[in-house]
Amino acid sequence: MNSQNSRILKEMVRYNEGDPKRVQHALKVYAFAKSIGELEGLDENMMEILELAAILHDIGIRNSERKYGSSSGKYQELEGPPVAEAILLEAGIPRAVIDRVCFLIGHHHTYTEISGLDYQILVEADFLVNLYEDGMAEAQARSVLQKYFKTETGKEYLSEMYLSSRDGAAV
Repeated sequence: MNSQNSRILKEMVRYNEGDPKRVQHALKVYAFAKSIGELEGLDENMMEILELAAILHDIGIRNSERKYGSSSGKYQELEGPPVAEAILLEAGIPRAVIDRVCFLIGHHHTYTEISGLDYQILVEADFLVNLYEDGMAEAQARSVLQKYFKTETGKEYLSEMYLSSRDGAAV
């Protein structure tokens, strides 16, 4: 992680003060996004966008809960980009990067028109964490794999974590 991303992560932690669950979720999504992006060969610019989007992808939850009484994905997508934009502007991130990061945050629960490998990987990383945190069954993991996963690395991670028996044989 570069120092710029560390500063953004620190700001995300500060913003989510008193909510370690949200911070832990963001860190896990970040780790999977970074790993998938690197193993899928993303260029430096797309990696920067992906990493920032992963760190901040759920930054709208607090405002969603306050304004709408819900952390629903549609509210996260609505409330996240303005908060992310303010954090990124304060950090001196270039406008083109901010625009793409905010687009990804504003669409990370929209799976119908995924455009770009950064978008695809963010969705996959979030699913990898949500499958565990939400206690989804194997059938749900298989469905998510078939419907939404496109990268080889993401498919491998999902299969190895959720669709393999303890002895390593595929279930």
